[in-house]
Amino acid sequence: MGVSQADLDEVERLVRNAGTSFYRGMRVLPPDRRHAMYAIYAFCRIVDDIADEAGPLPEKLHGLAAWREHVAGLYRGEADGPVTRALVAAVEQFRLREEDFAAVIDGMRMDAETVIVAPDLATLDLYCDRVAAAVGRLSVRAFGDSSGEADKVAYSLGRALQLTNILRDIKEDADRGRLYLPAEYLDQAGVPRDPAAALASPALPMVCARLAADARRHFDDARVHMAKCDPRAMKPARLMGETYAAILGCLEQSGWRDPAVRVSLPAWRKLWLLVRYGLG
Repeated sequence: MGVSQADLDEVERLVRNAGTSFYRGMRVLPPDRRHAMYAIYAFCRIVDDIADEAGPLPEKLHGLAAWREHVAGLYRGEADGPVTRALVAAVEQFRLREEDFAAVIDGMRMDAETVIVAPDLATLDLYCDRVAAAVGRLSVRAFGDSSGEADKVAYSLGRALQLTNILRDIKEDADRGRLYLPAEYLDQAGVPRDPAAALASPALPMVCARLAADARRHFDDARVHMAKCDPRAMKPARLMGETYAAILGCLEQSGWRDPAVRVSLPAWRKLWLLVRYGLG
């Protein structure tokens, strides 16, 4: 199935309007790979919005089930709009795997079905694999490397990125009644499992530092596996990894003394990272 320029423009518009640094980061890719990544991002954004939107659970589950059918249709060459047409082209060109799309939907279903509060480490790892590492497995193929080492990059980098997001969004998640910090770490530090009470606990920084150390190990593992992959294909992954590692560093410096203050990188540092890892 061919995909029109109008469809590609519409998918790119969706990504651009999301106001994410992902849009600029993917500009380093050749056009065909960039369009595939925009389509993957658009898919992830759509199913994430379904899981997060206000409304009854049956409606959310219906929306996610509909996208599970859309994903199955991609592998029959079926599409009904700009995003699915762009995805059909990406699936055909880069051999994206159906089980990875399905895993992303499974992760969104976890968020839709349950208000996640203090999951155990195994559940947190499964969640990270579905909502982040599965996206990474799709992405490395669009980047140009479908090797086993590239899948290992996705495994480690996906977890590192998601744990960094969790550590950055503690206050925002707590305001929604959620707490993604693992139960084992909370219990061992004497931090309550209740989101609001956890925010007020003086031992919260200890839990955050421990989870940050886990994220650091995943960043380190991702770098080891990247070194065994196609260096050109890994350029976007390296850029994302180093950007999030820098955010993690800022969080560690802050010591989580005030979780309400959202940490972000200054513009000059984002530019430096882009030049160093995206264009270099």
